[in-house]
Parts: sequence; C-alpha cells; structure tokens
Amino acid sequence: MTALDLSSPVAVVGAGTMGQGIAQVALVAGHPVRLYDAVPGRAREAAAAIGARLDRLVEKDRLAAADRDEARARLRAAESLADLADCSLVVEAVVERLEVKQELLRQLEDVVGEDCLLATNTSSLSVTAIAGALRNPGRFVGLHFFNPAPLLPLVEVVSGYATDVTSATRAYETARTWGKTPVACADTPGFIVNRIARPFYAEAFAVYEAQGADPATIDAVLRESGGFRMGAFELTDLIGQDVNESVTHSVWQSFFQDVRFTPSLAQRRLVESGRLGRKSGHGWYDYREGAEPAEPHTAEKAQPPAYVVAEGNLGPASELLALIREAGIQVREEEEDHGSRLVLPGDGQLALADGQTSVEFRDVVYFDLALDYRKATRIALSASQDTSTQTMSEAIGLFQALGKDVSVIGDVPGMIVARTVARIVDLAHDAVAKGVATEEDIDTAMRLGVNYPLGPFEWSRRLGRTWACSLLDDLHERDPSGRYAPSLALYRHSYATEKREGAS
Repeated sequence: MTALDLSSPVAVVGAGTMGQGIAQVALVAGHPVRLYDAVPGRAREAAAAIGARLDRLVEKDRLAAADRDEARARLRAAESLADLADCSLVVEAVVERLEVKQELLRQLEDVVGEDCLLATNTSSLSVTAIAGALRNPGRFVGLHFFNPAPLLPLVEVVSGYATDVTSATRAYETARTWGKTPVACADTPGFIVNRIARPFYAEAFAVYEAQGADPATIDAVLRESGGFRMGAFELTDLIGQDVNESVTHSVWQSFFQDVRFTPSLAQRRLVESGRLGRKSGHGWYDYREGAEPAEPHTAEKAQPPAYVVAEGNLGPASELLALIREAGIQVREEEEDHGSRLVLPGDGQLALADGQTSVEFRDVVYFDLALDYRKATRIALSASQDTSTQTMSEAIGLFQALGKDVSVIGDVPGMIVARTVARIVDLAHDAVAKGVATEEDIDTAMRLGVNYPLGPFEWSRRLGRTWACSLLDDLHERDPSGRYAPSLALYRHSYATEKREGAS
C-alpha cells in the first residue's frame, strides 16, 4: 500500500496547537486540508493562525510565496463533521480522554467512506482502546507527532491490536512523503519515546530525592558529561511538570504499577504546589523576574597528582589515559586480573561508576560516565564520608588538569549519567524483545524524539554489551525493590555475549 495521493483531502479534528501543527504539515506537503473543531469559530481562527505561520516561513525564505498562496487555497475550516465526508485521512487531536475520542470516532465512521484511514495523535492513551469503539478498527492507527509538529521530524506510527498491516503501512508511507521520519511500533504504554525516556527523568529525580545533588548540578552533569541537550529538571520545567508527571503516571498505571516506572514523590509535591515550570514562573527553577539563576556545584581548584597508576582496563573510560598523558601527568600501567581503576599517589583509588557505593571500599572515589571524555566539560565525582581528604583532592585536581569542571555529589550508586544510560539501554532491549519496535527504530526515535546524543543500542555498542547489565545487577543488589533488576532480554543479551567471547 502506497502513501496517500497528494490530491486526497486530509482532515484534522481538533484545532489546538497539535492539530494546527499536523494540519500545517499535511498542507505544506501538498494536500487539501480540512480543519474542524467542535468549538464554533475555533477552526477559522486556527486556519488564520496557520496562514500567519506560512507568512513567516516566506519571510524567512523557507517557503516560496507562490507555494504559500497555493497552500492557503487548499486550507478550509470545516463547519461540521459532514464536511469531512470525502477525506482519505482524518487525524483526531482532541482532548486526551478516551470517551471523548471514542464518541468522535463513532461519529466520523458514519460520515467518511469505507476506505478512509482514521488516526489518533494520542500520546498517552491506548490506540487499541480508542479503536474499540469502531465498527472497522482495522483502518485505525496511531500517528503520534511531536510538538511542534512542523519542526520535529519524528512520527510514531502505532499499530493497535486490530490495526490492519495495510493501514499501518499506508500511514507510515504517508508520513514519510510529508517529509517526516516515521518509526513503526506496537501499541504499548508510552509507545517508544515516552516508554524508554522514563529513566531520564526518574533517575535524576531519584538522585535528588536521595540528597545526592541539587537540580542544577544534576542537569549540568547530564548536559556536560552525558551529552544530553537538556537536563531532566530544566526539560520537565519546559514541558510542564503536570504534563510530564501525567505521562509518567499513565505509563506506570498502564504497566500495572511496574516499579520500573514509579513516579517521583518530589515531582508530585511540585505539581501539588502549583510550581509547574516555565508556564507558571516557577518549577524546579525560579523563572520570575529578578530571580538568581541556579548554578551547579563546582569544586574549588585542587592540585593535580604527579602520576597515576592504571590497573586493568578502564573500559568505557579508557580514553582518559591519553588525556592524562596529554596533560603532562605520568601514567604507570599495571596489569590487573580483577577490576579496573586508577591508583592515586596517596594510595586512594579512582574508579568508573559501576553501581556500587564508595562507602563499601577503602578510600575510593567514583567518577561518572561521559559520552566523550575528551569533549566533556564537566565530570561528577562521588565519595563517602570515610574517603580521605587527600584522595578527594587528588581526584578533583586530576580532572581539573584535563580541563574539566568537577561536581562532587553524594555516595550515590551508579551516580547520574551511568545509571540513567544503563536503565535506558535496559528498557530498549526489553522493548525489542516484546515486539514493540526494532533496534533501528528505537535508536531513531530516541535521537529524533527527545534529542538524545545516541540511541540506546548505539550506547550499548559503545559501552560494551555487558556493561549495562553488570551495572544494573550491582544497583539491584543495593536496591532490591526491582527497579534496577535487569530485564530478561538484557540478561540474555549480556550472557550470550559473554559465552561467545569466552569461546573465542
């Protein structure tokens, strides 16, 4: 089944921000577009707003004036659902309430032709459940655009339990001809992005709730060490704390309160207090006029060590050895059968975050994972109350000599970036094993949908295929709630890798 012909009319029901965005995408692609809203006059206002945005595209030389004029001529505000009778695709973008969507679709089924494709832009409801109201659920599919729809390339094409393959394929190909990057996924809570992204928020909030670090420090580490575009606290302030928490709660409830998706009590309190983020002037951060911007904790200048002893293979952090040498610090390498670490002149140890805590060992400082240790501008360190002042100072001075700002956080197992990435990798493997989507589509979705620097499977290949499972095993031992227990899919992946490597 090929994409819809550009001469085929497309309708969008719901003239809010998302509805307008989807209508604009279809319009610029070349379709005649009908825009309908149940509130009288709103569709006409939305059509005018789309026209104004097209004018701005012309002003920015991103759209030819002639193309704008033709697009405007193809856009029409519909007065009733009956005006959508000849449409080949109708996308609903109304309020996120199951009964409202189902009633709308019942009405649409009585209006449109048998070959009309029906779609929902829901981000939190079950596509299967919405389709349960239809006489012919096979022609119903999820088309989940991301806001703002005209700018963000990703579209999750969601097949409900009863969706026909031909309908899903037609929707996929249509999104592709609209200039979008579609990914195919099964109808699962959160689809791809909102399911696999939960740990990005959850682990940041967990570190904060454990008093491991403040929001500004956690955000800075996620950005400057992890390579994420924004930190979890600033991103949820932008999204809206109520919106972000609602999605988390929906996914948690839909998975029968699976502990891996448990919402944050700290975020709940934020919502209850009315601190919803930028839109309310205050969230995790204060956006009111005159408010002082929050700054991350940055360690004072310390003297670097004269040398370090590298024992074993530093694995994902092996690039550090070259950086240390380039900084003029001597590196003495020694083979070590067990573990990998740097030994400092005071006999303290520096180790990559592995899911264990510093207090368990004598004089150990952990350092966090980085996307790229050469490019990272900040590194987080963690230590216990028993760590010597000399070891802490030498560890700080070492990373400062490499040109990094250093943030010292509490003795949190897995630290910040490492535990976040490990959990994202785990959920991605679990999703593939359960038929949600392919590895390629998951990587594409996470890079384009939430601007992750790498997709989960790209992370997994870079870090080593047993890395995430090992870290989560250590975390699970220290928090046996089940939150950090590696999925069976990740366990199998890691164990099979170990067997292959042992046989080679």
